[in-house]
Amino acid sequence: MSAIASGEAGALRDVLAAVTPGGGKSVLPLIAASRLIEAGIADRVCWIVPRDSLRLQAEEAFADPNWRAALGHALSVRAAENAPDPCRGLSGYVTTYQAVAAAPDLHLAEFKRRRYLLVIDEVHHLPALADADPSGFGPLQAGADVEASWSKAILPLLELARVRLLLSGTLERADGRGILWLPYREGPRTRTREVDLDAPGWAVVGYSRAAALAEKAVLPITFGALDGEARWLDEGRRPVGPHRLSGDYETTRQALFTALRTEFADALLDEALDATRRLRTERRTKLGLAPGEPGRGLGKLLVVAPDQENARRYLARVHGRMPARGRETEARLAVSDAGDAHEALAAFRLQPQPSVLVTVAMAYEGLDAPETAVVAALTHIRSRPWLEQMVARATRVDPFAGAWEEQRALVYHPDDLLFRRFRERMETEQGTLARHAKGRRQPALPFPGEAGRDADEPAAGIVPLHSNALALRFETLAPGPDFAARRPEAQDDLLDPPSVLERRLRHRIGELVAAQVVEDEEALRLPRAGGNYHRLNAVLKRVLGKGRGEMGAAELDAAVSWLERNRLADHLHLLDGDRRYDFEARRRAGLWRPPRGRSSAGVERAMEAGRLGGGGRPSTSRGGRG
Repeated sequence: MSAIASGEAGALRDVLAAVTPGGGKSVLPLIAASRLIEAGIADRVCWIVPRDSLRLQAEEAFADPNWRAALGHALSVRAAENAPDPCRGLSGYVTTYQAVAAAPDLHLAEFKRRRYLLVIDEVHHLPALADADPSGFGPLQAGADVEASWSKAILPLLELARVRLLLSGTLERADGRGILWLPYREGPRTRTREVDLDAPGWAVVGYSRAAALAEKAVLPITFGALDGEARWLDEGRRPVGPHRLSGDYETTRQALFTALRTEFADALLDEALDATRRLRTERRTKLGLAPGEPGRGLGKLLVVAPDQENARRYLARVHGRMPARGRETEARLAVSDAGDAHEALAAFRLQPQPSVLVTVAMAYEGLDAPETAVVAALTHIRSRPWLEQMVARATRVDPFAGAWEEQRALVYHPDDLLFRRFRERMETEQGTLARHAKGRRQPALPFPGEAGRDADEPAAGIVPLHSNALALRFETLAPGPDFAARRPEAQDDLLDPPSVLERRLRHRIGELVAAQVVEDEEALRLPRAGGNYHRLNAVLKRVLGKGRGEMGAAELDAAVSWLERNRLADHLHLLDGDRRYDFEARRRAGLWRPPRGRSSAGVERAMEAGRLGGGGRPSTSRGGRG
């Protein structure tokens, strides 16, 4: 980025960072934005993330005081909605693939107005389109409509961006297709292609898991593989089994589907919960905390379920093994149908409680929760990139948990052959080879719900009957060479991210407007006929020139200051001509009558007192309504 800023990089404007999950790629947008905006190469930064739960996390990265001090930057970005002026006077904004696809013209207009650094997080989610795929291997087939719509909406932003930073934990897609915008060349074998790491105008930053382990940037992993057997009814309602999970590929799909919905899942969940309790007890003793006393660095458990129905069943089992008091806050659910899912994710990341989070897919990718020490992998998905992302939730170094040597990620999983194959490849370098989709054989086990990851339809019509756990064995992946590395220090409290500050200021404005409504109704400056809150909000919008939903933090703060010094009722004339709010016009024309028992003179005196008395504020004492 310094070379681009100084001009030494020439025409280089595309940077690809292939960083192992958990390797710290979320700091790269901070580095890029701080260097390029300071140098005048870019005016703003737009950071696009794959899911809504990551927007606030990206916003917090810019507000982190430690990174501000380390990089010497004072930039702020906001988690934007699809509303005009997404930056609101800040240095950029964070949005999602879905948001860009829903309002492509809004984001395109923003990129036309200013020079942008565009950051695309987890770019492997975006399939290459026929007109953007440099390999020319042809259009997308059916089944990738949603992701293709993301690519079509984001492609014009890539073309307009001043500099592009593409981030990913893998350079391959599960469907074998190319990734949007990446340069490809013919592979060494027939009908293969690979990312062209030497393409002109590109810089490629690689950080493998082996390198991250050597520098102690991520934790080594211990896998707890639990074998079992299962019985089910096939499509013809004939009993099948028992069959081992670790048995032949021919029965693995049905055996795993059954195991995740019957007793085997309960046994694996119990093992993970017991391991988490032992870990928390050990660390609590080292930290000198009393039993039950909340604290940071004790270790947490992430449970990844196959679908929402079973996620709720797993949560009920976890609650059943906890004391009744406090278990609702100690173990929480984060699925797309839960109204408080994002709050649960934020609490799991930033607070001592909850110590257990049960999810399906919301927390598997990009979740920055270093206190996650144990993962219960109760999912049927066996895509290598997906599993790498899930396992990486536990490999982040926890700055509160002691020395690096004292920490380790622990992953419990079914001991099926496909997970075992993934585990054996975990330490290998992530390759850039991707077969042409037309000639590519799909991997085994196309489990139901793999595309949406929330589906819960039965597997090929089978009916799960029974399963049980048999043997548990542990395998630890070697951490690699022992090189010294500086551990991150405990973070200070984060500054309020812009979106949080905006919500707080909007709430404060609402309180001030509501207070003025009550005061003005008591002083008979407004009729007690309802609708006054909306009437005064309309006045405020006309006074300030825009609605509070369109304001940035600085404008909202100015609005609060204005409301603390002025009365909205003094500006009702701004509503003249608007038939929705014609009370003031009717009052001035003599068409409004005071309530029975109050004379017009008394009303006028009350109104005058409201205008002039008490420092410009009417009395709030309650009188008779007549």
